Amino acid sequence: MVRPAQTARSERTREALRQAAVVRFLAQGVEDTSAEQIAADAGVSLRTFYRHFASKDDLLFADYAGLQWFRTALAARTPDESILDSVHSAMMARPYDDWAVAQTASLRAEEIEPDRIVRHMRQVEADFAAVIESRLGEENPPEPGTDERMQIAVTARCIAAAVFGAMEVWMLSQERSLPELSRLTRAALDTLAKGIG
Repeated sequence: MVRPAQTARSERTREALRQAAVVRFLAQGVEDTSAEQIAADAGVSLRTFYRHFASKDDLLFADYAGLQWFRTALAARTPDESILDSVHSAMMARPYDDWAVAQTASLRAEEIEPDRIVRHMRQVEADFAAVIESRLGEENPPEPGTDERMQIAVTARCIAAAVFGAMEVWMLSQERSLPELSRLTRAALDTLAKGIG
């Protein structure tokens, strides 16, 4: 069993590696940066680097990996808050440095083929939907033999699609500030709340 102190230390190590990678990637490009350089800049061994990331390219997607931060933030929201408000607040509670998130988004757009970004984002979107579906199922457990399970699944996937649609627009725009991401996400969720018509 992983103890909280180990989890916190692991998260600090991952964040140090993310920060070191962003600085290196911006200075010399992704291709010219090695895992060894990133590990040294973060003050860890190469073995520790590979314990946290399979490759240096994984660092370009580390801000979305795992989603434990989202699961924790969503669970902390009050049950009387709408699921759309809860998702927006939880999403904007990300534990990462705002500068690193914006710079990583820019690097992804510049350094990685669009198809690879889309494939990765689709997987993260599915994971995001699963977290929302779990939350909805906890709040309103579906009755056996009804369509409630399907309604929860569709609702979760629609919410995830709205959020990731906003992220895609944000990543492709010139304005990549986190307030702009928050604005786009809120607009996407409001569109969903009004109904698509």
